[in-house]
Amino acid sequence: MDIAALLVTLQELATTWGLRVLGALAFLLVGRIVARSVGRSVERALKRSHFDETLTPFIGNTVYTLVLLAVVIAAAGMVGIQAGSFIAIIGAAGLAVALAFQGTLSNFASGIMLLTFRPFQVGDFVDAGGTAGSVKEIGVFTTTLATPDNVKIILPNSQVSGAIIKNFSANETRRIDLVVGVGYDDDLNVARDTILKVIRADERVLEEPAPVVAVDNMGASSMDFVVRPWVKGADYWDAKWALTKALKEELEAAGCNIPYPQRDVHLYSQDAAAD
Repeated sequence: MDIAALLVTLQELATTWGLRVLGALAFLLVGRIVARSVGRSVERALKRSHFDETLTPFIGNTVYTLVLLAVVIAAAGMVGIQAGSFIAIIGAAGLAVALAFQGTLSNFASGIMLLTFRPFQVGDFVDAGGTAGSVKEIGVFTTTLATPDNVKIILPNSQVSGAIIKNFSANETRRIDLVVGVGYDDDLNVARDTILKVIRADERVLEEPAPVVAVDNMGASSMDFVVRPWVKGADYWDAKWALTKALKEELEAAGCNIPYPQRDVHLYSQDAAAD
């Protein structure tokens, strides 16, 4: 084969395969845009239908990934790569990636578990592994929280699922636990009646379960009452702060003392001791 014929053959191959590659790249680019658009459309449709906020982002991302995978396989077919061979290549590459990113796959598996068993949902206030905040998003790899002072915290899902999870929003009601001390010289019946009056005066305190007010401990400087009213979860902090203030004011108005730790210091003169 002479050089001229070889050049012609190479030119034909370059033209044919170059057009195929450019076509595949263009198809891949447009397909990616379409996949993202389809994923977002699914998310919007789920939100309009008031679907579970926890699963909506996950389903949208899953649809996007599946559509993009179909586009990649189709683009590979445009350049002559058979779907079976391409899937085998993806499988081999997936195995290598799995070995290299074990931690990432652990987060993925934990994310699936969180989305399946749903120990908490978007909007719940939780303590996950010692980090407390409102759940903003549950992804397949990470969970996003917002702390009460509006700090964004992103936790790996493996850390969340592997730790103790406290969900403060799981139940509609919560119990406020207060310890109120009065002086040893005070009338305990008067103190108890005053505490009950304060609790019953607050409309946020529920009648059922009934609040508990009982003498619990003989402290170093006070007789301690446990005060345990029940409120709705949304009213917890406002009710706790208001009751703490009202209990202090009403107990003092009823003549009860609010003791605090004190220490008596006795000074001895060395001269007096010598005498």
